[in-house]
Amino acid sequence: MNQNAEHSAVNDAVRGHFARRVWKLITPYWKSEEKGKAWSLLVTIIVLSLASVAMSVWFNSWNRDMYNSLQEKHYEQFIQLILYFCGMAAVYIAMGVTRIYLTQMLTIRWRRWLTEKHFKQWLAHKSYYRLEQQGVTDNPDQRLSEDLRDFTSDTLSIGLGLISNIVNLVSFSVILWGISGTIELFGINIPGYMFWAAFLYALAGSLITHLLGRRLISLSNNQQRFEADLRFGLIRVRENAETIALLDGEPVENQRLSARFNQIWKNYWAIMRVQKRMNIFTNGYAQIANIFPIVVASPRYFSGAIELGVLMQVADAFGSVQGSLSWFINAYTDLATWRATCDRLLSFRQAMDDNEQRAPGVEVKRHGHQLHIKDLDLTLGNGRQLLQNAALDVAAGDRVLLSGRSGSGKSTLLRAMGNLLTHGRGRIDMPEGRTMFMPQKPYLPIGTLREALSYPQPGDVYSQERYAHVLQLCRLPQLIERLDEPAHWQSLLSPGEQQRVAFARTLLYAPQWLYLDEATSAMDEEDEASLYQALIDELPGLTLISVGHRSSLKRFHSRHIRLEGGHLQPQAMGEATTV
Repeated sequence: MNQNAEHSAVNDAVRGHFARRVWKLITPYWKSEEKGKAWSLLVTIIVLSLASVAMSVWFNSWNRDMYNSLQEKHYEQFIQLILYFCGMAAVYIAMGVTRIYLTQMLTIRWRRWLTEKHFKQWLAHKSYYRLEQQGVTDNPDQRLSEDLRDFTSDTLSIGLGLISNIVNLVSFSVILWGISGTIELFGINIPGYMFWAAFLYALAGSLITHLLGRRLISLSNNQQRFEADLRFGLIRVRENAETIALLDGEPVENQRLSARFNQIWKNYWAIMRVQKRMNIFTNGYAQIANIFPIVVASPRYFSGAIELGVLMQVADAFGSVQGSLSWFINAYTDLATWRATCDRLLSFRQAMDDNEQRAPGVEVKRHGHQLHIKDLDLTLGNGRQLLQNAALDVAAGDRVLLSGRSGSGKSTLLRAMGNLLTHGRGRIDMPEGRTMFMPQKPYLPIGTLREALSYPQPGDVYSQERYAHVLQLCRLPQLIERLDEPAHWQSLLSPGEQQRVAFARTLLYAPQWLYLDEATSAMDEEDEASLYQALIDELPGLTLISVGHRSSLKRFHSRHIRLEGGHLQPQAMGEATTV
């Protein structure tokens, strides 16, 4: 995992244009095929939020009347106000519950749409493979799951909260300005002085909060990455549990996992220290805000200029204005987490966009009825040359064995044919028709055995008799009765059985061109011979290109090519060359 590349990608993704890039991330959904439903939900939620603000204004007036009735001991007015409150509170609660429900509905719909679009882009153009090989982004699973979840929920929460606070600010600012009166300060009459007191109080608090908490953005980004790294390490232990157990690798794995958790530990302590300073300030700020408006407005009350109800109304309106102006303070931690989530999504999307726009070094096209390689150079990401000026022609029906020392580039050549490489130059004309690649380690999706055998086609594409036939040919008769059993087959079957399942999959698919990359490495020679013979017998006219080391494979091929010294060297089939 290349963390330096990751940090560089993040910096490139957000440098100087964060707002514009996030806007491009937000807006597509609201212009999509779901825009009608999305806008209807959003408008309804905003209307409910505005109605809640209107009711808060009513509660402010109710607060004034209630305290006045208490001061004047008007019992009948007191009872009437209590009844009004009960009715309005019921309406307020119903609106609040409905608003939350509709917000959750909009959040999950937006998340589903974004997730499907990101799945599509990640799986297109081989991005999922190339990004993993290049190491430009870490933990794509986290970005596609947790980051998209947090982005949609936090964006709506912050956005709706901001709208509600703006409306609340305007509404209560008018009230506060009207009832706070004028104060003379240094010979100057200041109208609406309680509003200005709330403004200055919130401005000072916002500046201090930013100074205390600005490190939270980078720390939150690191925390998400470290948590994902630990989860990835735990998954790796599960996937390789047998090998680790046989090698007694538990102490090493414990050390590695502990090292990853130590990153979480140190970063979390840094977050705690920042949040401790912020909490000391914000808690003090909130407590002073409870008494500050009463202290400031009390001279007018004691002078008889206002009644107790008006004093309490001033205090309530001041709290609403100050709370709205202090939105930045209260939402700072959420904003920092949201910013970190956006950074990670932006860098991920940038990496996928770069992969789509990157001109391929090796031009791979489907054309004609034979495999044609011309002027092909292949290199690794570190610049090491594997193949130089290679040329190869394979006609339909040929069976070619490709051999060479480990690391000579045999598997890389097959990956180039599969259009997986970005390093190198030249041209490969792949034949038209049904094609299948069979790697050394097969992929068996979690599900029924029938689905694993027919992958990437649906599980019901072949008849029961056809599945049973190919399993019998591939020496797996014990699996016939388990076709509809869901399981994690890659962990249940031995490597040799997995490779035989891959051969059964190939027999089902019946390709015209088959590329095998040491696809029998986990089998003995008897099984290997049986399966190669099954391919030849069951798929007449099949073109084979096999990568392998065993000399026993030569009898199933009509041509033998050895990769050595960066060149493809034809071998006479009668030579006793070690494959």
